[in-house]
Order: sequence, then structure tokens, then C-alpha cells
Amino acid sequence: MRRRAPGYRVKRAAQVVAYFVHRSEGNLNVLKLVKLIYLADRESLRRYDYPILYDCLVSMDNGPVDSVTLNYINGLEDDSEIWDRYVKPREGLTVGIVNPHITVADLDELSRADVEVLESVWQQHGHKDRFEIARFTHDNCPEWEDPHGSSYPIPYERVFKALGKQNSDELSDALAEDMGLLLTMG
Repeated sequence: MRRRAPGYRVKRAAQVVAYFVHRSEGNLNVLKLVKLIYLADRESLRRYDYPILYDCLVSMDNGPVDSVTLNYINGLEDDSEIWDRYVKPREGLTVGIVNPHITVADLDELSRADVEVLESVWQQHGHKDRFEIARFTHDNCPEWEDPHGSSYPIPYERVFKALGKQNSDELSDALAEDMGLLLTMG
């Protein structure tokens, strides 16, 4: 198992993936999926000052991603029992879900606010192909920096600043404190 951010919950991440894959009628391109997930976390930070996933955010060549969730999508995590209840193993460039008849009621890790964010992101970006959404993140997520074949961490503080939050330092500190509390409580 790789290092994950305090507060990250596998079941919650699997349910976010299941939500987006279900909205795309059962299969979704990996690049498009990881961009939707990142944009959902970013939108949650914009609206509520908290991410949905508490993931490690990174800049990669094709834009920003939630790193741990991408590792699960790619089958790189050892403890995937919970993940496998929702998400099928990646096949080529696509991800599918175990239960094609899943409903929002089945996504018990997600709050009503989380689902509203996911739906908002889907409405804004679900119609885009994988390259359009990657370009969108390059052009509209200034916290992303081109890693030139590598990857760079994206601190939450940088996302808050990119979102125009006046108190980005305080928000980042509060989020870090909450993440620490989640780690000690979990």
C-alpha cells in the first residue's frame, strides 16, 4: 500500500468513481475520469473549503489528478477489497463499475452536498471528451504546473489561492488540522 493522505477513505473514492462511471452509462475513459474527480474535489474546495476525497493532489503531464485514487484506478494499491466492490479492474483505457444499476442511495459515503458537487461537475464537463477536459484543466486550473514527464505535488493552499480565496493560508491550515484529526480519529 502506498502513502495516502490523512482522511482519505477508499470506499468514498470508489463511490465517487462509481458515480461518474454510472453517469457515463457504465464505462468511462480513465483520463476523463481522473479529470472529473479532480474537478469535483476542486469544486468542493471552492464551495465548502473542503475536498471530497482528501487525496494527494499532483500535477501530471495531462493535468492535475487525485494521486491515490489514480493508483486505485490503475490497480496499484494492495488493499483493494473495498474498491473492488464498486469498481471493475481497469481494461485498457476504460474503467467500469461492478453494479450498473447503482443508485445515489447506494453511495452511502457521499453526502448530499458531495452528490450536488459531482452532479454539477458532470453537467459542466461530462459531455467533453478526454482531451477537451484535459485541456480545460491545463487552461483553468492555475495550480497545475507542467511536470515535463514527472509529477509535482499540488498543496491545497495553492488550490485555494487559484480559487481566489482571500484566506487561503488559514483555510489550508484548517484543512491540515482537520486532516490530522481525521488521522487520529480514524
